[in-house]
Amino acid sequence: MIATVLYFVLFRSAVVEGAWSPWAEGSGSGGECFCEAFLPNSTFPIGELISLEKTAVEINYKLELEISKVETYELKLQIYIAKIKNLTVLIEQMEHDPDSYNELQLEEVKIKIKQVEALIVELKASIQISSTVLISIREQISVVIAVLTQLEITYDKNLVLVTRREYIILQQKLEECETRHNEIFNPNIGICNHGGIRRISKPIISQLNAHLNAGFKYGGWGKDTKPLPGSENMYWYSASSDTLVSRITQYSDYYKLIMRQAFKTHELYVEYRYDWRGTGNNYIVRENNLYYQYRSPFAMAKMNMTSATVAYKVIPKATNQFSYHYSANQNLDFAADESGLWVTYATVESKGKLVLGKINEQSFQVEKVWQTSIFKPSVGNTFMVCGVLYATRSVDSKTEEIFYTFDTRTKQESYVSIPFEKFQEFYAYLDYNPTDQKLYMFNNGYYVTYHVWFNYEGSKDKLFIEE
Repeated sequence: MIATVLYFVLFRSAVVEGAWSPWAEGSGSGGECFCEAFLPNSTFPIGELISLEKTAVEINYKLELEISKVETYELKLQIYIAKIKNLTVLIEQMEHDPDSYNELQLEEVKIKIKQVEALIVELKASIQISSTVLISIREQISVVIAVLTQLEITYDKNLVLVTRREYIILQQKLEECETRHNEIFNPNIGICNHGGIRRISKPIISQLNAHLNAGFKYGGWGKDTKPLPGSENMYWYSASSDTLVSRITQYSDYYKLIMRQAFKTHELYVEYRYDWRGTGNNYIVRENNLYYQYRSPFAMAKMNMTSATVAYKVIPKATNQFSYHYSANQNLDFAADESGLWVTYATVESKGKLVLGKINEQSFQVEKVWQTSIFKPSVGNTFMVCGVLYATRSVDSKTEEIFYTFDTRTKQESYVSIPFEKFQEFYAYLDYNPTDQKLYMFNNGYYVTYHVWFNYEGSKDKLFIEE
């Protein structure tokens, strides 16, 4: 192992200096001597770690390039906005007094409009390419972190942790780049002027859960759907080897989540003091409140994680007889979208068909109810986007499909087909977050996310489309 450490340190020095080359015994200059350690396959896989280190350098270069592009896009946008404002003023003047302008002046305005239009088309094409690269980098980092996590479990943790931290830093850098990208080019976050979901990206796998144990297959994770000021970057996580909900852990940002450095853990059960435990996986966090299914009595619960207090309310007619397809005890499913807080369940009266309720967050009461026509046990999971319920079902061992929607505004039901990859055969949790327009999945112990693209009038998606 000493030889392995020596080899690793020498490699890192060479990469930093930008002059990596295979080492052989006795090579070097200026009196330096480098030694190569040949280790059997049963020892630490240094060759794999070297390959991952080289990949880190490549990813860092790509990220720096994309960050510089985003800065350029921002400057271009400011110029285009100024041009459009000037044109708007000029056109308003011409409309107010058309007789004061001749045909030549009108033609000049038309040319300026076409020039701005061409600039926007050019910028849009550049953004599409940049978006593709960012998603590619994210997938590359996710795969490598999964490999490093496995190496950390299997081999010397101290060595792997050094490289793994580098990748986490790169992933955090990517998050910041994507956030800035979205702030400039995603003005529609929080707005519902679209025709619903068009497609969903491939799964973005962050890593195995904080317990580093795939046996914790029941659970969920994500971000606050309506964060309090200062907690916009906070993540939460809860998981168990069964469907009992006993605790929830909070992390100040994505880096802390991946590094398993929690800032607070809330216990829902303390012997001889209180028992606030719940069941199921379909909980969410909103304004630092955990909404979940209370265990006894069967009710919806709200845990204020700031004051460490819990309230619960029984939903009239709701029953615990009907669960989702993938696991038991998924009787109350909480969701949040741009329009508020929701809960889905089933009743004996509905014969197991899904019921959707809108929750008044102040009174913590179900204030309005819609009856759907889909049988809850046939559903994999549901989530809400802009007042529309989306239901999924299994297509095969690796494919899930959004097959049904219910619009609460029009009361219209639709059967659709929007397939997406579920990574593994089993997942316990799926919910939408309106703050970043992503789906969060807890899939057999892994953190997974998806980008969501919508149908916008006059375009295939938003400003940028393809992965």
